[in-house]
Amino acid sequence: MSMKYQGLALAGVAAAMLMSPTAMAAEDARYIVKYQHGKGQAVRAQVQSAKGKVKLDLPGRAAMAVSLSPAALKAMQNHPNVEYVEEDVKRYLMAETTPYGIPMVQADQLSDAAAGNTKVCIIDSGYDGGHEDLFHGAVVNGTDDPGTGSWNTDENSHGTHVAGTIAGVGGNGKGVVGVLPSGNLNLHIIKVFGADGWAYSSGLVAALDACKAAKGSENMVINMSLGGDRKSRFEEQAFAQADSEGILSIAAAGNDGNTRHSYPASYGSVVSVAAIDENKAVASFSQQTDQVELAGPGVGVLSTVPMGTASIATLSVAGTGVDAAGMEGSPQGSVTGGLVDCGLGESACTAAAGNICLIARGNISFSDKVLACQAGGGIGAIIYNNEPGQLYGTLGGVATNIPSVGVSDTDGAALMGQLGASASIDVMADNYAYFNGTSMATPHVVGVAALVWSHHATCSNADIRAALAATAEDLGAAGRDNAYGHGLVQAKAASDHLAANGCGGGDNGGGGNGGGGNGGGKPDKGPKR
Repeated sequence: MSMKYQGLALAGVAAAMLMSPTAMAAEDARYIVKYQHGKGQAVRAQVQSAKGKVKLDLPGRAAMAVSLSPAALKAMQNHPNVEYVEEDVKRYLMAETTPYGIPMVQADQLSDAAAGNTKVCIIDSGYDGGHEDLFHGAVVNGTDDPGTGSWNTDENSHGTHVAGTIAGVGGNGKGVVGVLPSGNLNLHIIKVFGADGWAYSSGLVAALDACKAAKGSENMVINMSLGGDRKSRFEEQAFAQADSEGILSIAAAGNDGNTRHSYPASYGSVVSVAAIDENKAVASFSQQTDQVELAGPGVGVLSTVPMGTASIATLSVAGTGVDAAGMEGSPQGSVTGGLVDCGLGESACTAAAGNICLIARGNISFSDKVLACQAGGGIGAIIYNNEPGQLYGTLGGVATNIPSVGVSDTDGAALMGQLGASASIDVMADNYAYFNGTSMATPHVVGVAALVWSHHATCSNADIRAALAATAEDLGAAGRDNAYGHGLVQAKAASDHLAANGCGGGDNGGGGNGGGGNGGGKPDKGPKR
């Protein structure tokens, strides 16, 4: 039986609205004019005659910051007293980001100072050993799996994203904060997925055994952001044994948006995790079964990816910034052109030549939409959502030649009223990405389980599991339901519950009886329409 990711590989880092040089030239924009010493008055007169504005005077440096129209810019560049003109580029505060899911699961209300008594084993696609915002050294170890390469490399981004949610470094002024950000938690990485995103149930059992071998004296939680829709007796027995040995196994419920069971999440010995968004609504892709036990944030989750593999995107239209997310797999580059309507992008867009395509989500893959723009001569593509919220899309490994971004449904509607305006897309490399999926919800729950367990080290895995279920924030229908399980996991509430009630009284808090299932598995890249 083959296993697949349960995370939607929908990457694209939302960025500050820094316009490219070509974008700024489309409207009155801000430049630094460096002039010859003693010629400031003549240059100022030129700015005023061109109806520009002096924004900042720097006479000691024979320079001034000015706003200029495109025509005035050209004249200034040719002025005999001007040495050069360059964009007055923006600078931003470099700050660490706390993803919305961290306070939502109460991770910021509980110290992880004692997390050295706990170990999380991540079975996934690896771990970027050189990432600026992940821990290295003694607290992180791993096991190489035959055929997938070294555990501290990640060709798929998936495992690195999961690791950042669990243990992104806090207090370093970079990137994101994880559920356990202090570097006290022990991590063990098992790389079962290579670049193709496939593994087998036998390999998963081998990975489970490797986790057990690495356990030592710590309590252990296993993260499995993966699954498949066919049950395996061999696999089920292995996880039941691990449960009896005190290991807490947690897995993604699945991303097919139906009621079919996914495994290993739907085994009784494994906690099944559903995905919700920042408004605490169940994600449309999250599978709903009688085994769903807990829910975690899994829509638009910002976390670490291998250095330089993410796309940071900016978009401006008529000189105004628009929130945009780079399509996963988009080529890097900056382009400027007129904004044209290309409908659903289902065929070559005849109006696209030399322009930027505005395309509605729906019917076909994002990559096919971008290729339709490209086939019509388009130089960039903007795809807007057909449901509420920002669009984080993937090209699914399909090669395209033009930069592409996603925007929200509301921004897309607004852009339809700006057809013909000058639009600029800038896609650059970055180290952080927004992903969607039950894969992203799972590490929130895993991190909370480890965090709570670190405060109650003498509790059993069953005690921790029962406390998480008993104190989850009830969502959806009253009581446990198939969409949210017992609800949104809550770290502080679970820890307080154990402090008040002690250990030794909980069952495993599981869902219902796991069902069967059939059909093969495919790499789960999520909906592309």
